[in-house]
Amino acid sequence: MTTTTGTRDDLRAEALAAGERFAAREGTAASDPGSHEDLTREILAWAAETFGEDLIVASNMQDAVLVELGAAARPGVDVLFLETGYHFAETLGTRDAVAQTYGVTIVQAEPELTVAEQDATYGKDLFNVDPGACCNMRKVEPLRTTLARYDAWVTGVRRVEAPTRAATPLVTWDERHDLVKINPIAHWTDEQMDAYIREHAVLVNPLVEAGYPSIGCAPCTAKPAPGADPRSGRWAGFSKTECGLHG
Repeated sequence: MTTTTGTRDDLRAEALAAGERFAAREGTAASDPGSHEDLTREILAWAAETFGEDLIVASNMQDAVLVELGAAARPGVDVLFLETGYHFAETLGTRDAVAQTYGVTIVQAEPELTVAEQDATYGKDLFNVDPGACCNMRKVEPLRTTLARYDAWVTGVRRVEAPTRAATPLVTWDERHDLVKINPIAHWTDEQMDAYIREHAVLVNPLVEAGYPSIGCAPCTAKPAPGADPRSGRWAGFSKTECGLHG
């Protein structure tokens, strides 16, 4: 296995060089049907070879597309799951099924405080008063602590999900967390995701079929109105549109 020397400067240089290389590859393959999947597998193969055990794949357990692809590139790969204490039962069930089906290692990032301890310290149901503060304590900080143990992380962010994600690169340097950030399905459309799920019988959170196209913590996730933005059901009634995990 080829690895970087591990210094932050070396990792940053590796990320920027790979980002340019894969961006050029995306440009030349744009007109080729099916090239989106080939490019993703190429990116993940590079990531597995370059970072090895210092690579982690993040998943919110909405579906297992990224996990399935990551496990194909590196069997038994670490999969990061943010255990906020507020998940739907279906999401936790999907997490357990993913671990068993794909043979990956679930790494649970947990907040410093339990839900009960947070309620006692900051008031009951902080998510109703200050969802940003709640996300910071239960998602952002645990993510930062967990990522500090790795050199690179893989996310399922896609450009079509929201205007804030439209310029997402395939590989970049994550200044916030000081490691390589890999977004190997950033260029996939919803139709391509759906087709891959059907063709490969990928596990999907049952809440998707129940009308939840974007799934987060149970108290802050609602079904969007018919025809509305898929993410409009997240933090409904607040101006908040992102957890803060990706900038």
